[in-house]
Amino acid sequence: MWSRPVPVIGDVSSAAERAASPDGWALSPEERDVFYAVVAARRDIRRFRPDPLSDEVLERVLTAGHMAPSVGHSQPWRFVVVRDPATRERAAVMADCQRLGQASQLTPDSARRLLDLQLEGIREAPVGVVVACDRRTPASGVLGRATYPDADLWSCACAIENMWLAARAEGLGMGWVTLFRPDDLALLLGFPAGVSTLGWLCLGWPDERLPDPGLERAGWSRRTELADVVLQERWPDDSFAPSERPAPPPSHLRAPGPASVVTARDEADTLLTPPGSLGVLDRATDRVIALGHRTIETGQLILVGTSHPVAAHGVSPYESRVTADVLAAAIAGEALGVVAASSAGMTAMIVDAGVHGGVGDLVAGAADARPREKRGDLVGADALTTADVEYLVEVGRGLGRAGGRSGLVALGEVGVGNTTVAAALTSVLCQVDPEQVVGQGAGADSAMVERKMEVVRSATARAQGRHGDTLGQALVALGALGGAEIAVLVGVICGAAEAGAAVVLDGLATGAAALLAVSLEPAIAAHLIAGHRSRETAHELVLQRLGLEPLLDLRIRAGEGAGACLATGMLKAALSVRRATARTGPPSR
Repeated sequence: MWSRPVPVIGDVSSAAERAASPDGWALSPEERDVFYAVVAARRDIRRFRPDPLSDEVLERVLTAGHMAPSVGHSQPWRFVVVRDPATRERAAVMADCQRLGQASQLTPDSARRLLDLQLEGIREAPVGVVVACDRRTPASGVLGRATYPDADLWSCACAIENMWLAARAEGLGMGWVTLFRPDDLALLLGFPAGVSTLGWLCLGWPDERLPDPGLERAGWSRRTELADVVLQERWPDDSFAPSERPAPPPSHLRAPGPASVVTARDEADTLLTPPGSLGVLDRATDRVIALGHRTIETGQLILVGTSHPVAAHGVSPYESRVTADVLAAAIAGEALGVVAASSAGMTAMIVDAGVHGGVGDLVAGAADARPREKRGDLVGADALTTADVEYLVEVGRGLGRAGGRSGLVALGEVGVGNTTVAAALTSVLCQVDPEQVVGQGAGADSAMVERKMEVVRSATARAQGRHGDTLGQALVALGALGGAEIAVLVGVICGAAEAGAAVVLDGLATGAAALLAVSLEPAIAAHLIAGHRSRETAHELVLQRLGLEPLLDLRIRAGEGAGACLATGMLKAALSVRRATARTGPPSR
């Protein structure tokens, strides 16, 4: 029998050897136990000693990161080692700002507990390592990224995990800090376009030796049981009992509790008038009172404008410059929506989300929420990049929280072509054919409606082909088919709800934004009030999906938040009526 040629490099094992001992590649029991001990002992460290970290130890930890698996062996990670105290201080201030901002989004109890926690050790750790992902190579040029474009980011996350385990084995502490806006951290370190950050790693000798994860010990949350996150074969459908289906991750945003809802209704029942005498307006008033607002002195209209590339396809009878004109008139206090807001005793915030034709790059006097990257026309390319979607939603969230302090936020939008954008979004979000959602918009004729229909068909088909099953996810749909103003409005709705405010919707575009916001955070639904039903075909479908009955049905086509502001005037009047109307006592016996 001839001897098997054995290679001098690579795998020297034979098929017979592998068949005889399938577990022959395993580490020794001692080595295996050490590995699992390191995995179990990994902790997110926030407190550090000032003792220096040697270059030799740092190199071993970075080498472990560099040995991580990467899609197509692309090795996209870049490790920026930061020791300069001034840079660390600037980063720490940025993290402090975000920590306070995140606390403001939580329930009061959760916010207090969050602020009691030390969430990072940027100032204390002797070394910071910022892990960046170099994404400048097109996804199609990296094996495995054509189908999963974000696999390079996952590769970098694997590198971070390798470093974390290596640090624990060395007796080092490591903490992963993500309390940054990614663009701010990239700017701090001079990253070029196409290089993304995954956060800041604090590395040093620990000044705490935690037996359990810190957030568990602080009572923030508990580790989920393994059985609750392991599924067999496929995701359980509706044929399974609710207890057998995975629960969504917990949220700290809460809708009003049953006691608040019932108390509002009980108070209305004491009025010297038949229950529900104001119809839909009574139910809206109950909703506002359940949110904790028995009176609203002002309220704020947040009016967001943008220019849509899809307008170039002839889907609107108006030129794109009209958007800039309306926004400028709004800033002057003369546009229809702003005048309606003033008549309802409201203030107005005007937001430029990418309007062409303003003074310089920004419409003078408007808040800046402009996209940072190129926008697509829906038909040939996605409307917004992933980075812009995240950025615009966060900007809107801040605006919503600020406006929500008044107790009520009314939404408005202006953008030539945005009913086409909203129709495309509605088609995907509600899973209906374009024919069911395309309407005339403002002033279109039948030929223009046909063009609009074809644009929506083409856009949704392209988006489905590009994104597949993920198109049903809110932020994916928003990037593929949305507009910058809708992205900002999604954030506004989230931020206003976090502030405990009622949110009065306007027409179709604001309704589409509300659908997206509720899919991100279901508790937001309890904060929504439909100001009116517009003439747009899709608007009725959107209102049905949101479970909302509008206060007004006047065939309003204006946009700009005009309908929302008129409805807000009614709502504020209803609160006043509710306070002043005579009460009845307990029934006589």
